[in-house]
Amino acid sequence: MLWSKAWRETRWRFLIGFALLMCSAAVTVLGYPRLVELMKVMPNTDTGGELGRQIRESIELARDYRGYVWSQWFLKTMSQQWVLFAALLGAGGLLARSAGSGTLFMLSLPVSRRRIVGIRAATGLVELLALALVPSLLLPLLSPAIGHTYGLGDALIHGSCLFVAGSVFFSLSFLLSTVFHDVWRPWLIVLGGAGVLSLLEQVSPGFSRHGLSRVMGAESYFRGGGLPWLGLIVSAGVSVAALYAATRNIERRDF
Repeated sequence: MLWSKAWRETRWRFLIGFALLMCSAAVTVLGYPRLVELMKVMPNTDTGGELGRQIRESIELARDYRGYVWSQWFLKTMSQQWVLFAALLGAGGLLARSAGSGTLFMLSLPVSRRRIVGIRAATGLVELLALALVPSLLLPLLSPAIGHTYGLGDALIHGSCLFVAGSVFFSLSFLLSTVFHDVWRPWLIVLGGAGVLSLLEQVSPGFSRHGLSRVMGAESYFRGGGLPWLGLIVSAGVSVAALYAATRNIERRDF
C-alpha cells in the first residue's frame, strides 16, 4: 500500500516528464539532418572568450553524429529537462500533506517512519531511472530513420551516469521537503542552485571541465577516457547523505 500511495502522489509529475523527454529525444534525432544543412551555410564565428570557445566546440561536435547526440542531448537538453523533473519528484512528501489526514493515517500504520520515507524516496529514484534510460534508448531506435546509428551501450552508459550524478538534485529537493510545507520552495531552491552551477560552468573554463554537468554527461567516457568514477562516487555520497538527513528529520519531527 505504501508503494501504491507513493506512486499515486508522483505519477503525474513522472508521466508529464516522461512524455516531454520522449518527444525531445525524437526531435533531437530527427532534427539532425536539418542542422547539417544549416552548418554548410553557417558563416565562421570569431567570437572570443569562453563563450566563443564553447560555440566553436559545439559546432565541431555537431559535425559528427555521436558528438551531436552527446553535446545536444546528454549535455544540454536531456540533463536540463531531467534535472527539472528530478527536483520536482523530490519535492513534496509528508510535510506537504501535514494539513490533511494523509500524514496522520500513514503514521498510524504499523510501519516505521524510516520505511515510509524510504519507500517514498525509492519510488522517486525508480521513476528518475526510467526518465534517464527510456528516452535515451529511443536514440538508437530512431537513428536509422535518418541514416545514422547510435550505440545502445553508449545510451545506457550516458543515461546511467546522468541518473547517478543527477540524483543529487532529487535528494536535495527531498531533504528540503522535510523542512518546508509546500512543494514549490524545495523545487525552486534546487533549480536556483542548478542555475548557479550552470552559470559558473559558462563563465569559468576550469569549473566547466570539472563541473557536475560534465559528470552527468559522462564527458570523460565520451572522449575515450573511461567513466568519471570519482564524480559518480562523490555524487552518490552526497545523495545518500541528503536522503539520510531527510529520514532523520522526519523521525525526529513531532506531528
